Order: sequence, then C-alpha cells, then structure tokens
Amino acid sequence: MAEEGGSIRRRRECVACGQRFTTFERIEEMPLVVEKRSGSREPFDRSKVISGVNSACKNRPVSEEAIDNLASQVEESLRSMNETVTTQDIGVAVLERLKELDDVAYVRFASVYKGFEDVGDFQREVGLLTKSTAPKRRS
Repeated sequence: MAEEGGSIRRRRECVACGQRFTTFERIEEMPLVVEKRSGSREPFDRSKVISGVNSACKNRPVSEEAIDNLASQVEESLRSMNETVTTQDIGVAVLERLKELDDVAYVRFASVYKGFEDVGDFQREVGLLTKSTAPKRRS
C-alpha cells in the first residue's frame, strides 16, 4: 500500500533485460461532470469549491486544512451520488458542511448562493441556524 491506501506499489522485473523497477497502481475514478444552469457541462473543479469557501471564510477563524477537508467531503459525497451532478447539488453539499464549520461563513455563502436581496433574507437564514423554540422542560 502507498499514498495512504490510494495506490499499490509493486516491484517488477523486465523480462527482456532483467532490470527491476517500481510501478504504482491507482484506481481510475470516473470523471465527475457538472451540469450548469445554462445546460452546459464541464468537469468538476475542486478548486472552485475551495475558492468559494475561502471567500465565505475570509477573516474567520477557519484553517486552510478545514477548508480543504470540506472540499474533499463535498467531492466525495458528489461522487457517491452520480457521475453527473448539478451546480445546485454542489451548493447544497457546501452549505451542509459550512453550517457545521462556521455560522458566519455559512450565512455569507448562502447569501451569494441563494441570491439574498434584502435584510429579511438574512434574518430568515439566521433564524434557521438558531433554534427558534426553547427546549421542553420535564415536570
């Protein structure tokens, strides 16, 4: 095993000359295709997810490692869905993980992704983040 289980390292020998060499065998993943709102298709670009999350996390106490992990989780969840995903699938996957990571970054990302137009949109989204009812007391 090599690359944290992502590949298998093998030592081989050339039958013609007898020289030994190393090969690495990796699983070839199917390309993930994103269907945009316009109907066009393009390959999934993980760097676009990282860029969007970086913008939402600007000046927030979120590490680059956490953002990279979030992007990996998003890509992994999208790959488990299908080989073709929509931009909406990507946005929802990012929002789900941002909610757990940082509330302010979540609201920032949601404001762009959902196209907030006024303060009411922000209030409604923040209301979804906070529990609106007090916990029930046992008698």
